[in-house]
Amino acid sequence: MTSKSSFSTLIFFVILLIGGALAYYLHIGSEGYQGYYILGGSLFIAYVIATAIKVANQWDRAVVLRLGHFYSLRGPGLFFIIPVIDTIPFWIDIRVIATSFKAEKTLTKDTVPVDVDAVLFWKVIDPKKAALEVADYESAIGWASQTALRDVIGKTMLSDMLEGRSKISNELQVIIDERTEPWGINVISVEVKDVLIPPALEDAMSMQAQAERERQARVILGDSERQVAEKFGEAAKTYINNPVALHLRAMNMLYEGLKENSTIVIVPSSAIETMQLGGLAGMTAMTMGLDQKQPGTGKKDEIEMKRREREP
Repeated sequence: MTSKSSFSTLIFFVILLIGGALAYYLHIGSEGYQGYYILGGSLFIAYVIATAIKVANQWDRAVVLRLGHFYSLRGPGLFFIIPVIDTIPFWIDIRVIATSFKAEKTLTKDTVPVDVDAVLFWKVIDPKKAALEVADYESAIGWASQTALRDVIGKTMLSDMLEGRSKISNELQVIIDERTEPWGINVISVEVKDVLIPPALEDAMSMQAQAERERQARVILGDSERQVAEKFGEAAKTYINNPVALHLRAMNMLYEGLKENSTIVIVPSSAIETMQLGGLAGMTAMTMGLDQKQPGTGKKDEIEMKRREREP
């Protein structure tokens, strides 16, 4: 990474302007070439000083080489180098950097092709190693992350990948950190963004999940029926020795049904005898009495009830 400073450019033009003004003054006062000499000298001095002055930002570190050998790290702030002898090939950014990487059509342990997208958060902790140990540390980190992701996918089942993304992220962080530590780079975290599976497999998994939910619903319904049957059995044991309670319960059920529906209710004669509700004539009289109390019952219902009384 390279960096440009506007401060050195400003110094260059200031010195050049001073030298130009001095050369113009001497050129007017004499007929010689002293003004041109001063202008050329001021141009050379401005270039040397502007080249020697460097300014590094708060997040930058400058790698200084002296005659091709590592000399020092400079920054942040203002510093000076020796022109021609010292060079700055790299400006290292020590902030946290996010790099996205992905693996396409990679087979899992159960031979399912998946596409995985992830984000790597890393930071340069040793600018000297980052500049001298690897040619392009940013590209190297990207390739190391991608190969590590493919290795982890190949060792993981699809179900574990879909359910345990945090586990995969931790494994990737450990693997990538081991590979980048010799370069002076520390991996802060790895986040798996998305796992894409083939559409056909996605539809099959959706159908499987739906079938599993239907099975669970049927199991719950069957268990509910069993519980209801147990409660009915307990109620039957209570009514078997108390026919009066059974009679009152039957009367209440019949009354509630007639009150809510206000229509003809057909009750089997065997049920009437079992619940001890009396004869058919008594049932009809009770129903007619309820219909007369209910608004909205017409003469047609009354005729129908009388007709049923005459039936054998």
